Order: sequence, then structure tokens, then C-alpha cells
Amino acid sequence: MLEQITAMLALLGVLSLFCQWIGWRLRLPAILPLLLCGLLLGPGIGFLQPDLIFGDLLFPIISLGVAVILFEGALTLNFKEIQEHGIMVTRLVTLGTVITWACIAVGTFYLLDFQWSMALLFGALVVVTGPTVIVPMLRSVRPKTELASILRWEGIVIDPIGALLAVLVFEYIAVAADPTTHVLHALSAMLAIGLGFGAMSGYLVGLVLRNNLLPHYLRNTAVLTLMIAVFVGSNLLQEEAGLLSVTVMGIWLANMKGVDIADILEFKETLTVLLISALFILLAARLNADALLNLGWEGLALLAVVMLVARPLSIWCCGVGTSLSSGDKWFLSWVAPRGIVAAAVSSLFAIKLEAMGINGAEMIVPLVFLIIIGTVVIQSLTAGRWAKVLGVTADSSQGLLIFGASSFPRALAKTLQSKGVTVLLADNNWDNIRLARMDNIPVYFGNPASEHAENHMNMAGIGRVLIMSPYRQLNPLVSFYFQDVFGGEKVFGLNNSEASSARHQLSESYLKRLCLFGEGVSYSKLASLMAKGASIKSTRLTESFSYTMFMEQYGQSAIPLIYLQDGKVRVISAETQVPLPAGVELISLIPAELQKTVSSDDKVILNQLNSDSE
Repeated sequence: MLEQITAMLALLGVLSLFCQWIGWRLRLPAILPLLLCGLLLGPGIGFLQPDLIFGDLLFPIISLGVAVILFEGALTLNFKEIQEHGIMVTRLVTLGTVITWACIAVGTFYLLDFQWSMALLFGALVVVTGPTVIVPMLRSVRPKTELASILRWEGIVIDPIGALLAVLVFEYIAVAADPTTHVLHALSAMLAIGLGFGAMSGYLVGLVLRNNLLPHYLRNTAVLTLMIAVFVGSNLLQEEAGLLSVTVMGIWLANMKGVDIADILEFKETLTVLLISALFILLAARLNADALLNLGWEGLALLAVVMLVARPLSIWCCGVGTSLSSGDKWFLSWVAPRGIVAAAVSSLFAIKLEAMGINGAEMIVPLVFLIIIGTVVIQSLTAGRWAKVLGVTADSSQGLLIFGASSFPRALAKTLQSKGVTVLLADNNWDNIRLARMDNIPVYFGNPASEHAENHMNMAGIGRVLIMSPYRQLNPLVSFYFQDVFGGEKVFGLNNSEASSARHQLSESYLKRLCLFGEGVSYSKLASLMAKGASIKSTRLTESFSYTMFMEQYGQSAIPLIYLQDGKVRVISAETQVPLPAGVELISLIPAELQKTVSSDDKVILNQLNSDSE
């Protein structure tokens, strides 16, 4: 039996990896292949029977997995970020959550004859969307930048809020179901321990991290271990208080001043991907197909309430007084797929409620899965066409993601911003990120090819990637990652000659993309020129002042970088055809020694040439 459990755990890991890869390859939410895998192996052919295989271990596995998922989600809930991402996001995760919760609870009560307590619990479980289902959908639909930002940040922020709401409702039901305990007293104790122990634990762990009392290699392991200890300790002090404690602990750490949780969050997300994937296969395998089919028209009617009543009402109420058009609101009203968090939390609560003998507990999981399947499948298939009908799709993305935020990329980004081009700088160096922020340039701190970046980095309006960092080992990884996202012709890197040594042999497909700004232009060359006082200039090319005249004026030492033509951004590389035509705006790097002999104001030069020609 022990060997069977070990083999099944290994199989779950392999299947989780395969399903995540399928989702990535097909640009679909990973939840779809995970769901199909679980349903096929469980209700389909009966190969995977979690209750029979894991027995009494199943509940602890799901319980600890949900605790880690909720803690990781809570770590992303920074209250400052809610305000920074606009009034619409703030309203959606507050007023919108309440409206959605109320509508779904009322629909569940009347359509499925649930008790009010169970209807409220179900409503709380399915208010969450989540970035794991939103981000892949946005990549395929490509709505306007503002709409993509609203949906992405709503999914990130609402996960812990919805989970916290569900935990509170569940704890009330659990206490009220115990005839030997005074409800008010037990609920007060649960809230006091859950909130108090979670806040105290978050504060103490935050002090340890802020004062660097742990070596760096122990930080991630220590936080995970302490989180599990808090979860178990809270449950020992007061039954069912553990989930509330770890959620509050994560929120406290996310908002505590001077605590850097970037590394911890990246580690937790890596762990959560595996946990979520394995859990979802297990939960889908446990699903009773007959129970799902027995929901009948009432279940479909509730799905209609979720998609056609609750979401539109929430969007239109929250959108009052905003700059969103009616088309924007109708698009947002249609896109709200439910994710894996709802499935995991509902399955855990269902097991506990069934053990307590609560009526309707056996219907919670099939109903949640019906909402997940319905919203993900229907909206994935129709959101793109709906966006085109409403006219809210983004124009061809002209923005640039620049990996590297040293002096040259920052100067280039400022110039492009002044021309109305969307720019995002990403870097692992905090000093570079800090300086870019001081210049009001949008930034991402960390590896842009990471799981964290996929869910949190705002790629709306971005269509090309320029790799201009000194990180030789990371540059190829970022290049290959974004070649899969945008295509090889949209990713450019600098040709660092040092990388051609035997120790750093790279593939031909990668070397072909190392042509940014022309042959012989490397990171070290650009950094050296900037250190010597080079600056970035913008020049309008005309019939009177052509590209050839520009090169004669500034000499071969000038480095053409990018040109703007008819609203399009063109990146100059070794493959660019020269001379450039008239009517474009050329952005170039001018060495300091040329600036001493040539006027730095290109407009003055152009006006003089025009007057001479007249």
C-alpha cells in the first residue's frame, strides 16, 4: 500500500507537469488540461481513486495544500497596490465582491433550495477569479491596455479577499453546527485566535526577516515551516482557525514596512504551481459525475446567474463615474472565469461539512466545478470574438519590454515615453529599478521570465522585447521565453562578443537574435559610451535632411537605435535596410565627442537646412 501511495504521488507530479506544459503550449488556462486529466483518470476510467488510495491521509494533504495556497495568495495582497491600480480595481475587490457574493447567494438559495448559511458559503467560494485563468485568456484575447490591467489586478487581489470571506463564512457554519457550543462564544474565540495569532505570527516573522536573523538560504524554508506550524497551532488552539491564521499572516507580511518578500513569494509560487496542479487533478478525480449531472437545469440556471446577472451588475455598479465606455463595461461583464483556488477551498470545506452532517454539503463541490467548467470553457471560446464585436481589442502592440535598467536602457525608455511609446523596464538590480522609478518609468523588479512575472508584470501594450542586461546566464532564458510568447522576430538582444567563448557556446537560433542596433554593438560598448557622456537624440528625417545626411553630420560613431514611422515602432538591427526613408523620426545614441562639434538641437539643424534649401 505504501508503494502504491508513493507511485501515485510521483504520477501526480508527472501529470501536473504535463498538464501545465499543455496549457502553456496551447496558450490556454492550465485548469482545462488539469480538469480533463482528473475527470478522465477518476470518473472516466476509475484509475485514480484518491479516497481509496490515500485514505485518512487525503484530508491532511488537501488541508496543508490549501493552507499553502491561501498563504501564497495573501502574500500578494498589498493594500498600497490596490489603490495604485485605479478606482475600478478598488471597487471591484470591495463593492464588486459584495454584490457578486449577494447575487450568487440569493440565486443558490432560491434555485437549489440551499440553507442561507450554505448559500452564503457557496457565494463566497466563487467570487474569486485568479491570475492563473485570467492571464492566459488575456494573452489570446489581447484587449485594450486598461481593460487587461483591470482584469489582471482584480484576479490577483481578489484571491485572498475571497478566500478570507469563505473562511469566515465556513467558520460561522462550523461553530453554529455544534449544538454543545455557544455560537457567539465559539465564533469569537475562532476569530480572536485566527486574527490575533495570524497577525502576531506575521509580525514576528516579519521582524526576523527585516533584521536578517536568518541566513539567506534558510529564509524560504523557514517561512514555509513557520507557516505550517502556525496553521497546525491555530487548529490545536481552536478548531478550524488555521486557515484564517495563515491568510492573516500572509497579508501582514505583504504590508509590513521594510520586509522584502520577493524571494519568498517566488519560492511559494513555484511550490504553489505544483500543489495547485496536483490538488486539482485529485479533486477532479474525486468528483462524482452523477452528482454533477444531477444538478440539472437548476445548476445551469445558477451558472447563468453568475455570468449574466452577478458579474454585469457588479461591473456596471463599480463603473459609475469612471472613464470606461459602455463597450469596456460589457467586455468586463463577460470575462470572469473561476479558478483553482475555488475548487481547492470548496473541496476542503465539503469534506469537513460532510463530516459534520450539514445538509447540502455534498452538492458544494459539483456546483463549484460546474461554475469553473462553465465560465472557463464558455469565456475562453467567446471572449476574443466578443472583444472584436465591442471594438475593445488592442491595436498592434507597439510597446517595448526592456530587460535591463542600467543608464542606457533608462535613457532610451525616457525618450520613447516622451514619444508616447509604452515602455516597461525589468531588472534584478534594485538600484537600477529605484533610479528608473525616480524617472517615472514603469518597472518590474525580478526575472521577467518567472512565474511571478507572468502573473504580476503588466504586459498590456507590449509587443517586443529588447534584452540589454549584463546577465549572460539569464539573457538566453529571457530570450527563449519571450520568443515563445511573441515569436522570434519580436525578440532582440545585444551582440556581446564575450559570450562567444567555448564556455558560453549558444544555439544558432539565439545567436541570430543578437543583432540589436547592428553588428558590433554590445552592452559594454553602450555602457562605456554612456559613462563618457553620450546622450540619446531624436531627429526627424526629411527630404531636406535624409538619413545619409544625418550619418555624414554625426559620423559613423553615432548609433541608430529605433525609428518611428506612421505610428509604428521599428527596432534597428543588423537586418534593417538602410538608408531609412524620409518621414521617420530616428532615435540614436550620439557620443559625447560628437556633441562638442555638432549642435545638439537637431531641430535647429533641420530648420537651417530647410531655410538653405529655400
